[in-house]
Amino acid sequence: MRNNTKIAFGGIMAALSVVCMLLSYFPYFTYAAPGVASLFVMISLIETDKKWATGVYIASALLILIFAENESRFIYLLFFGHYPILKAIFDGRFKGVILWTLKIVTFNLCVVAIYYITTALIGFSLEEFSVFGKYGVAIIVLLLNAVFVVYDIALSRMAFFYINRFHSLVKKMLKF
Repeated sequence: MRNNTKIAFGGIMAALSVVCMLLSYFPYFTYAAPGVASLFVMISLIETDKKWATGVYIASALLILIFAENESRFIYLLFFGHYPILKAIFDGRFKGVILWTLKIVTFNLCVVAIYYITTALIGFSLEEFSVFGKYGVAIIVLLLNAVFVVYDIALSRMAFFYINRFHSLVKKMLKF
């Protein structure tokens, strides 16, 4: 694929990520929109390589900083946006328990970063979880890790689905 084709394709993928993130202004899409937007980084990774997918992430992240809803923008910037690239690296180098340990540790580090940034910039705090009692934070962390595992598996299956259904069509349209 020629560089100008990669640039155009990357621009389209970044724009589609931003459009998905605009859905974060609607209630209940705050947490779903970043996950869906990350699919376009995954598609650029499949069609090009890690370098170009990183460019798509950076371009979409800069636009999302301007246009997306506060809470969801940090979720995308600090986890969902770059995770498809990290997932490809981890899946290519590690297997089994080491792979899942790396993925879960990475996710939890991102959750901690998201918490501290949203606390500093938005005023979000752990007191909001007092409804669950003294174990509220632990319950939320366990639930978040379970959702992450589901997201990781879903991302793998979406990549498999994309490769089997759309990759050859996109390849023909982009004239590799």
